[in-house]
Amino acid sequence: MESAEFGRRVLEWFDAHGRKQLPWKADPTPYRVWVSEIMLQQTQVATAIPYYSRFMARFPDIRTLAAAEPDEVLRMWAGLGYYARARHLHQAARILCDQHGGALPLDNAILQELPGIGRSTAGAILALATGQRQPILDGNVKRLLARFAAVEGWPGRSRVLKALWDLAERYTPVERVADYTQAMMDLGAMVCTPRRPRCRDCPLTDACAARQQGRTVDLPASRPRRDLPVRAIRMLLLCAGDGAVLLEHRPPLGIWGGLWSFPECALECDIADWCREKLGLSVAVERPWTVMRHSFSHFHLDITPVPVRVSVQGGLAMEGERFVWYNTRHPDGRGVAAPVRRLLAALVNELRNDGNQRWLEW
Repeated sequence: MESAEFGRRVLEWFDAHGRKQLPWKADPTPYRVWVSEIMLQQTQVATAIPYYSRFMARFPDIRTLAAAEPDEVLRMWAGLGYYARARHLHQAARILCDQHGGALPLDNAILQELPGIGRSTAGAILALATGQRQPILDGNVKRLLARFAAVEGWPGRSRVLKALWDLAERYTPVERVADYTQAMMDLGAMVCTPRRPRCRDCPLTDACAARQQGRTVDLPASRPRRDLPVRAIRMLLLCAGDGAVLLEHRPPLGIWGGLWSFPECALECDIADWCREKLGLSVAVERPWTVMRHSFSHFHLDITPVPVRVSVQGGLAMEGERFVWYNTRHPDGRGVAAPVRRLLAALVNELRNDGNQRWLEW
Protein backbone atom coordinates (compact mmCIF):
# COMPACT_ATOMS: atom_id res chain seq x y z
CA MET A 1 0.00 0.00 0.00
CA GLU A 2 1.25 3.47 -0.87
CA SER A 3 2.07 5.79 2.00
CA ALA A 4 -0.54 8.34 0.97
CA GLU A 5 -3.29 5.70 0.93
CA PHE A 6 -2.16 4.31 4.29
CA GLY A 7 -2.30 7.77 5.87
CA ARG A 8 -5.66 8.61 4.30
CA ARG A 9 -7.30 5.50 5.70
CA VAL A 10 -5.83 5.97 9.15
CA LEU A 11 -6.96 9.60 9.33
CA GLU A 12 -10.47 8.79 8.09
CA TRP A 13 -10.75 6.18 10.81
CA PHE A 14 -9.50 8.70 13.38
CA ASP A 15 -12.05 11.30 12.31
CA ALA A 16 -14.81 8.79 12.92
CA HIS A 17 -13.54 6.77 15.88
CA GLY A 18 -10.38 8.30 17.38
CA ARG A 19 -9.98 9.45 20.96
CA LYS A 20 -10.25 13.23 20.77
CA GLN A 21 -11.33 14.01 24.34
CA LEU A 22 -8.17 12.95 26.18
CA PRO A 23 -7.21 15.59 28.79
CA TRP A 24 -3.77 16.25 27.31
CA LYS A 25 -5.34 16.96 23.91
CA ALA A 26 -7.38 19.88 25.26
CA ASP A 27 -4.23 22.00 25.43
CA PRO A 28 -1.43 19.97 23.83
CA THR A 29 1.57 21.97 24.95
CA PRO A 30 4.94 20.15 24.79
CA TYR A 31 4.99 19.89 28.61
CA ARG A 32 1.48 18.44 28.89
CA VAL A 33 2.14 15.95 26.09
CA TRP A 34 5.49 15.00 27.64
CA VAL A 35 3.90 14.19 31.00
CA SER A 36 1.14 12.18 29.32
CA GLU A 37 3.61 10.19 27.22
CA ILE A 38 5.71 9.30 30.26
CA MET A 39 2.63 8.20 32.18
CA LEU A 40 1.38 6.12 29.26
CA GLN A 41 4.57 4.09 29.17
CA GLN A 42 3.54 0.75 30.74
CA THR A 43 0.14 2.24 31.74
CA GLN A 44 -3.24 2.16 30.00
CA VAL A 45 -5.03 5.39 29.17
CA ALA A 46 -7.99 4.80 31.51
CA THR A 47 -5.63 4.22 34.43
CA ALA A 48 -3.40 7.19 33.62
CA ILE A 49 -6.11 9.85 33.23
CA PRO A 50 -6.90 10.49 36.93
CA TYR A 51 -3.21 10.47 37.82
CA TYR A 52 -2.51 12.88 34.98
CA SER A 53 -5.22 15.27 36.11
CA ARG A 54 -3.93 15.34 39.69
CA PHE A 55 -0.31 15.64 38.58
CA MET A 56 -1.01 18.56 36.25
CA ALA A 57 -3.09 20.34 38.89
CA ARG A 58 -0.13 20.21 41.27
CA PHE A 59 2.64 20.70 38.67
CA PRO A 60 1.12 22.85 35.91
CA ASP A 61 4.45 23.72 34.33
CA ILE A 62 8.08 22.67 34.18
CA ARG A 63 9.32 25.19 36.74
CA THR A 64 6.77 24.08 39.33
CA LEU A 65 7.76 20.46 38.79
CA ALA A 66 11.47 21.27 39.01
CA ALA A 67 11.00 23.19 42.27
CA ALA A 68 9.19 20.32 43.98
CA GLU A 69 10.86 17.90 46.36
CA PRO A 70 11.44 14.41 44.92
CA ASP A 71 9.28 12.85 47.62
CA GLU A 72 6.30 14.96 46.63
CA VAL A 73 6.67 14.00 42.97
CA LEU A 74 6.80 10.33 43.93
CA ARG A 75 3.79 10.76 46.19
CA MET A 76 1.77 12.10 43.26
CA TRP A 77 2.96 9.12 41.21
CA ALA A 78 2.34 6.45 43.85
CA GLY A 79 0.19 3.64 42.46
CA LEU A 80 1.23 4.05 38.82
CA GLY A 81 4.31 1.85 39.26
CA TYR A 82 7.57 1.97 37.32
CA TYR A 83 8.73 4.80 39.56
CA ALA A 84 11.88 5.49 37.57
CA ARG A 85 9.54 7.33 35.19
CA ALA A 86 8.67 9.87 37.88
CA ARG A 87 12.29 10.28 38.96
CA HIS A 88 13.38 10.84 35.35
CA LEU A 89 10.55 13.32 34.78
CA HIS A 90 11.65 15.32 37.82
CA GLN A 91 15.33 15.17 36.90
CA ALA A 92 14.57 16.28 33.35
CA ALA A 93 12.49 19.23 34.61
CA ARG A 94 15.44 20.45 36.66
CA ILE A 95 17.77 20.06 33.68
CA LEU A 96 15.35 22.03 31.52
CA CYS A 97 15.30 24.87 34.06
CA ASP A 98 19.08 24.89 34.34
CA GLN A 99 19.93 24.56 30.65
CA HIS A 100 16.89 25.42 28.51
CA GLY A 101 15.10 28.26 30.26
CA GLY A 102 12.39 26.03 31.68
CA ALA A 103 11.07 24.93 28.28
CA LEU A 104 11.23 21.73 26.28
CA PRO A 105 13.49 22.15 23.25
CA LEU A 106 11.67 21.37 20.02
CA ASP A 107 14.50 19.25 18.69
CA ASN A 108 14.33 15.46 18.60
CA ALA A 109 18.00 14.81 19.30
CA ILE A 110 18.13 17.24 22.24
CA LEU A 111 14.96 15.77 23.72
CA GLN A 112 16.53 12.31 23.66
CA GLU A 113 19.36 13.58 25.84
CA LEU A 114 16.90 14.12 28.70
CA PRO A 115 16.33 11.37 31.28
CA GLY A 116 13.47 9.05 30.39
CA ILE A 117 12.97 10.29 26.83
CA GLY A 118 13.76 7.89 24.01
CA ARG A 119 13.26 8.14 20.28
CA SER A 120 9.55 7.31 20.25
CA THR A 121 8.68 9.55 23.20
CA ALA A 122 10.60 12.46 21.66
CA GLY A 123 8.78 11.92 18.37
CA ALA A 124 5.40 11.78 20.09
CA ILE A 125 6.03 15.04 21.99
CA LEU A 126 6.97 16.89 18.81
CA ALA A 127 4.28 15.33 16.62
CA LEU A 128 1.39 15.72 19.05
CA ALA A 129 2.33 19.14 20.43
CA THR A 130 3.79 20.90 17.38
CA GLY A 131 2.81 18.84 14.33
CA GLN A 132 6.39 18.09 13.40
CA ARG A 133 6.74 15.12 11.08
CA GLN A 134 8.25 12.67 13.55
CA PRO A 135 7.58 8.92 13.47
CA ILE A 136 6.73 7.11 16.68
CA LEU A 137 6.98 3.46 17.67
CA ASP A 138 5.31 2.74 20.98
CA GLY A 139 4.10 -0.75 21.81
CA ASN A 140 0.74 -0.32 20.08
CA VAL A 141 2.29 0.98 16.88
CA LYS A 142 4.91 -1.78 16.87
CA ARG A 143 2.16 -4.37 16.99
CA LEU A 144 0.08 -2.71 14.26
CA LEU A 145 3.01 -2.34 11.84
CA ALA A 146 4.40 -5.79 12.57
CA ARG A 147 1.05 -7.30 11.62
CA PHE A 148 0.42 -5.03 8.66
CA ALA A 149 3.75 -5.88 7.03
CA ALA A 150 4.16 -9.38 8.56
CA VAL A 151 7.47 -8.43 10.17
CA GLU A 152 8.99 -11.58 11.61
CA GLY A 153 10.70 -11.73 14.99
CA TRP A 154 10.46 -10.17 18.43
CA PRO A 155 10.43 -6.33 18.27
CA GLY A 156 13.04 -6.22 21.01
CA ARG A 157 15.69 -7.46 18.57
CA SER A 158 17.61 -4.72 16.79
CA ARG A 159 16.98 -6.12 13.29
CA VAL A 160 13.23 -6.26 13.85
CA LEU A 161 13.15 -2.85 15.52
CA LYS A 162 14.96 -1.27 12.57
CA ALA A 163 12.44 -2.75 10.14
CA LEU A 164 9.57 -1.33 12.20
CA TRP A 165 11.18 2.10 12.40
CA ASP A 166 11.59 2.07 8.61
CA LEU A 167 7.87 1.37 8.27
CA ALA A 168 6.97 4.08 10.79
CA GLU A 169 9.09 6.59 8.87
CA ARG A 170 7.61 5.54 5.52
CA TYR A 171 3.97 5.88 6.53
CA THR A 172 4.09 9.07 8.65
CA PRO A 173 2.44 11.79 6.53
CA VAL A 174 3.47 15.40 6.11
CA GLU A 175 0.08 16.88 7.00
CA ARG A 176 -2.12 16.30 10.06
CA VAL A 177 0.79 14.64 11.80
CA ALA A 178 -0.67 15.09 15.29
CA ASP A 179 -3.94 13.41 14.31
CA TYR A 180 -2.14 10.63 12.48
CA THR A 181 0.12 9.96 15.46
CA GLN A 182 -2.83 9.79 17.85
CA ALA A 183 -4.71 7.64 15.33
CA MET A 184 -1.92 5.05 15.15
CA MET A 185 -1.79 4.79 18.94
CA ASP A 186 -5.58 4.54 19.10
CA LEU A 187 -5.77 1.88 16.38
CA GLY A 188 -3.26 -0.25 18.23
CA ALA A 189 -4.99 0.20 21.57
CA MET A 190 -8.60 -0.11 20.41
CA VAL A 191 -8.59 -2.28 17.26
CA CYS A 192 -5.27 -4.04 16.66
CA THR A 193 -5.22 -5.37 20.21
CA PRO A 194 -2.79 -8.01 21.46
CA ARG A 195 -5.51 -10.65 21.72
CA ARG A 196 -8.65 -10.90 19.61
CA PRO A 197 -7.92 -7.95 17.30
CA ARG A 198 -11.03 -6.39 15.78
CA CYS A 199 -9.88 -6.80 12.18
CA ARG A 200 -13.30 -6.06 10.72
CA ASP A 201 -13.14 -2.56 12.23
CA CYS A 202 -9.63 -1.84 10.95
CA PRO A 203 -9.27 0.54 7.98
CA LEU A 204 -6.18 -1.40 6.85
CA THR A 205 -7.60 -4.91 7.05
CA ASP A 206 -7.70 -5.68 3.31
CA ALA A 207 -3.99 -4.86 2.99
CA CYS A 208 -2.81 -6.41 6.26
CA ALA A 209 -0.37 -9.26 5.59
CA ALA A 210 -1.00 -10.94 8.95
CA ARG A 211 -4.74 -10.88 8.29
CA GLN A 212 -4.28 -12.35 4.81
CA GLN A 213 -2.00 -15.08 6.15
CA GLY A 214 -4.18 -15.85 9.18
CA ARG A 215 -1.32 -14.95 11.52
CA THR A 216 -2.64 -12.06 13.58
CA VAL A 217 -2.25 -14.15 16.73
CA ASP A 218 1.38 -14.99 15.89
CA LEU A 219 2.58 -11.48 15.09
CA PRO A 220 4.44 -9.73 16.47
CA ALA A 221 6.53 -12.55 17.92
CA SER A 222 6.65 -12.70 21.71
CA ARG A 223 9.73 -12.15 23.78
CA PRO A 224 11.60 -15.45 24.13
CA ARG A 225 10.33 -17.07 27.31
CA ARG A 226 12.54 -17.38 30.30
CA ASP A 227 11.84 -18.25 33.90
CA LEU A 228 11.93 -15.14 36.06
CA PRO A 229 14.18 -15.36 39.10
CA VAL A 230 12.63 -15.10 42.56
CA ARG A 231 13.98 -12.87 45.31
CA ALA A 232 12.86 -13.15 48.91
CA ILE A 233 12.86 -10.41 51.56
CA ARG A 234 11.40 -9.79 55.01
CA MET A 235 9.63 -6.52 55.70
CA LEU A 236 9.40 -5.55 59.35
CA LEU A 237 6.10 -3.99 60.35
CA LEU A 238 7.53 -2.16 63.35
CA CYS A 239 4.62 -0.75 65.32
CA ALA A 240 4.79 1.41 68.44
CA GLY A 241 2.20 1.54 71.20
CA ASP A 242 0.51 4.64 69.80
CA GLY A 243 -0.06 2.90 66.45
CA ALA A 244 2.83 4.63 64.67
CA VAL A 245 4.68 2.48 62.13
CA LEU A 246 8.35 2.83 61.23
CA LEU A 247 8.99 3.60 57.56
CA GLU A 248 12.34 3.89 55.81
CA HIS A 249 13.15 6.20 52.90
CA ARG A 250 14.54 4.02 50.14
CA PRO A 251 17.64 5.09 48.17
CA PRO A 252 16.97 6.91 44.89
CA LEU A 253 18.05 3.98 42.70
CA GLY A 254 16.70 0.44 42.60
CA ILE A 255 13.16 -0.82 43.05
CA TRP A 256 10.76 1.71 44.57
CA GLY A 257 13.60 4.24 44.52
CA GLY A 258 12.84 7.34 46.58
CA LEU A 259 9.65 5.89 48.06
CA TRP A 260 8.93 5.01 51.69
CA SER A 261 8.83 1.38 52.71
CA PHE A 262 9.12 -0.92 55.70
CA PRO A 263 12.65 -1.71 56.89
CA GLU A 264 13.98 -4.95 55.42
CA CYS A 265 15.85 -7.55 57.45
CA ALA A 266 17.94 -10.27 55.79
CA LEU A 267 16.41 -13.74 56.01
CA GLU A 268 19.33 -15.16 57.97
CA CYS A 269 19.30 -12.46 60.66
CA ASP A 270 17.63 -12.68 64.04
CA ILE A 271 15.03 -9.91 63.88
CA ALA A 272 15.27 -8.83 67.52
CA ASP A 273 19.08 -8.64 67.34
CA TRP A 274 18.91 -6.78 64.03
CA CYS A 275 16.47 -4.19 65.42
CA ARG A 276 18.63 -3.63 68.47
CA GLU A 277 21.88 -3.30 66.49
CA LYS A 278 20.63 -1.40 63.44
CA LEU A 279 17.81 0.68 64.91
CA GLY A 280 18.47 0.81 68.64
CA LEU A 281 15.01 -0.60 69.33
CA SER A 282 13.86 -3.26 71.79
CA VAL A 283 11.18 -5.36 70.14
CA ALA A 284 8.96 -8.41 70.43
CA VAL A 285 8.59 -10.34 67.19
CA GLU A 286 5.16 -11.66 66.18
CA ARG A 287 4.31 -14.55 63.87
CA PRO A 288 5.05 -13.75 60.19
CA TRP A 289 2.16 -13.13 57.86
CA THR A 290 1.56 -15.06 54.64
CA VAL A 291 4.15 -14.44 51.95
CA MET A 292 3.09 -11.79 49.41
CA ARG A 293 4.39 -12.09 45.85
CA HIS A 294 4.94 -8.92 43.84
CA SER A 295 6.08 -9.37 40.25
CA PHE A 296 8.27 -7.00 38.27
CA SER A 297 9.11 -7.29 34.59
CA HIS A 298 12.39 -9.06 35.33
CA PHE A 299 11.85 -10.91 38.62
CA HIS A 300 9.35 -12.00 41.27
CA LEU A 301 9.67 -10.58 44.76
CA ASP A 302 8.41 -12.73 47.65
CA ILE A 303 7.74 -10.51 50.67
CA THR A 304 7.36 -11.99 54.14
CA PRO A 305 5.73 -9.33 56.37
CA VAL A 306 6.70 -9.72 60.03
CA PRO A 307 4.74 -7.72 62.65
CA VAL A 308 7.10 -6.44 65.33
CA ARG A 309 6.06 -4.69 68.56
CA VAL A 310 8.35 -1.87 69.65
CA SER A 311 8.56 -1.40 73.41
CA VAL A 312 10.27 2.03 73.34
CA GLN A 313 9.82 4.44 70.45
CA GLY A 314 13.05 6.21 69.51
CA GLY A 315 16.52 4.79 69.01
CA LEU A 316 18.62 5.24 65.90
CA ALA A 317 15.48 5.31 63.81
CA MET A 318 14.80 8.87 64.99
CA GLU A 319 18.07 10.22 63.63
CA GLY A 320 18.21 12.10 60.33
CA GLU A 321 15.66 11.84 57.51
CA ARG A 322 16.06 8.18 56.63
CA PHE A 323 13.33 6.93 59.00
CA VAL A 324 10.00 8.28 60.14
CA TRP A 325 7.35 7.13 62.60
CA TYR A 326 4.31 7.11 60.36
CA ASN A 327 1.00 7.95 62.02
CA THR A 328 -1.46 5.34 60.76
CA ARG A 329 -4.39 7.24 62.30
CA HIS A 330 -3.56 10.39 60.34
CA PRO A 331 -1.71 9.31 57.17
CA ASP A 332 0.12 12.10 55.39
CA GLY A 333 -0.06 10.66 51.88
CA ARG A 334 3.69 10.21 51.43
CA GLY A 335 4.81 8.14 48.45
CA VAL A 336 4.73 4.40 49.07
CA ALA A 337 4.76 1.48 46.63
CA ALA A 338 1.57 -0.52 46.04
CA PRO A 339 2.64 -3.57 48.16
CA VAL A 340 3.58 -1.30 51.06
CA ARG A 341 0.23 0.48 50.82
CA ARG A 342 -1.56 -2.86 51.00
CA LEU A 343 0.49 -3.94 54.01
CA LEU A 344 -0.17 -0.63 55.75
CA ALA A 345 -3.90 -1.09 55.23
CA ALA A 346 -3.74 -4.64 56.57
CA LEU A 347 -1.74 -3.51 59.59
CA VAL A 348 -4.21 -0.74 60.38
CA ASN A 349 -6.99 -3.31 60.17
CA GLU A 350 -5.10 -5.52 62.62
CA LEU A 351 -4.65 -2.64 65.04
CA ARG A 352 -8.36 -1.84 64.94
CA ASN A 353 -9.53 -5.42 65.23
CA ASP A 354 -11.11 -6.18 68.60
CA GLY A 355 -9.30 -9.50 68.67
CA ASN A 356 -5.96 -7.76 68.55
CA GLN A 357 -6.36 -5.15 71.25
CA ARG A 358 -3.10 -6.35 72.77
CA TRP A 359 -1.36 -4.37 70.04
CA LEU A 360 -2.72 -1.20 71.62
CA GLU A 361 -2.12 -2.15 75.25
CA TRP A 362 1.64 -2.37 75.57
